[in-house]
Amino acid sequence: MFDQSLPLAERLRPSTLEDLIGQEHLVGEGAILRSAINSSMIPSMIFWGPPGVGKTTLANIIANQVKAPFHTLSAINAGVKEVRDVIHRAGRIQRTILFIDEIHRFNKSQQDALLGAVEKGVITLIGATTENPSFEVNAALLSRCQVYVLKALEKQDLLKLLSLAMEKDSKLKKRNIHLNETGALLQLAGGDARKLLSIFELVVDSFNEKEIVIEDEIVMKIAQQKVALYDKSGEQHYDIISAFIKSVRGSDPNAALYYLARMIEGGEDVKFIARRLVILASEDIGNANPTALVIATNCFQAVNMIGYPESRIILSQCTTYLACSPKSNAAYVAIKDAQAVVRETGDLSIPLHLRNAPTKLMKDQDYGKGYKYAHSFPGNFADQEFLPSEISGTRLYDPGDNARENEMRKRLRALWKEKYGY
Repeated sequence: MFDQSLPLAERLRPSTLEDLIGQEHLVGEGAILRSAINSSMIPSMIFWGPPGVGKTTLANIIANQVKAPFHTLSAINAGVKEVRDVIHRAGRIQRTILFIDEIHRFNKSQQDALLGAVEKGVITLIGATTENPSFEVNAALLSRCQVYVLKALEKQDLLKLLSLAMEKDSKLKKRNIHLNETGALLQLAGGDARKLLSIFELVVDSFNEKEIVIEDEIVMKIAQQKVALYDKSGEQHYDIISAFIKSVRGSDPNAALYYLARMIEGGEDVKFIARRLVILASEDIGNANPTALVIATNCFQAVNMIGYPESRIILSQCTTYLACSPKSNAAYVAIKDAQAVVRETGDLSIPLHLRNAPTKLMKDQDYGKGYKYAHSFPGNFADQEFLPSEISGTRLYDPGDNARENEMRKRLRALWKEKYGY
């Protein structure tokens, strides 16, 4: 019997793969992770996905199924000492599982403390993160882990979860709940099971009578009064960061500052904000103002050194600069188009005159023959072919319509005449 004071999401937390809702691509019949669990061949792994999709639940299920000792640490309040204590207790007991929630918050020295134990098999590490592990987990540790991507729950998963809550939870079973409309609940949840169940319980608890009729208008009214509680825990940061980035992209510094303040007041990770400003500086500004990337990169480095509360000023400067900057997504579109060409055409042969020729044999094969060194020509330019012959003349970069890129277009047109259609 569950303690009825526990949150609904905790009372409904599944203990077996059969009870887990969602993540079929990982744990469905024949899926790679399910096969590993069933064979008890559990590698160290990182679960990467948005909040409330089952990262912690899946770690618990794995430990239960393989009958392994299970230790949990939160990177928010654990350090090297706590990591070493777990490793010491694990000793020579193989397959001890150490679950670290929000592993992206561990610094390099904390992550390094795990390396030896993971490599020797003293512990099997399961880390959970909402951040891209390529950026947040150091390369040595990441190379020893499998990365599994968890997805936001689909509409049918969330509806199934609501039905399960009304059928299985002893507290809710005592209420006569009529779920007439679900649109508002699903919208507010945003694919997050924990958020869905929290809001659902909040709505149910707001009724004094035994019979409850839940409709979208009621859900939104209650959410508007109390949803700020969820903002404080950071569970809505995907919605807020989306609004923040779109405001900067849309050249509205006022809205951008509002959403920045929301994230700061909610305790959002300063690196999470700064990293997305760096990405935006290339994706949405690019060559319309190359200085934007310099400022965003410096912002990222500065806030890492300074931290809160002073880093809010640095974030504000960078945000307002990027919001007020001219915009271009030409570089972003260019690399997408280039990748599409590569996927379509495969590994085309590199023109001989562009190939490296470090040996006599290669020179005898005409590697590098006929290459024109640009700096030996007037204007540091020599008209020659750089693309494989099969895609000669393919224009991938189309400068945007702004002062800087119009100058770039003018130069490219002068250099290449009609070849690329500039």
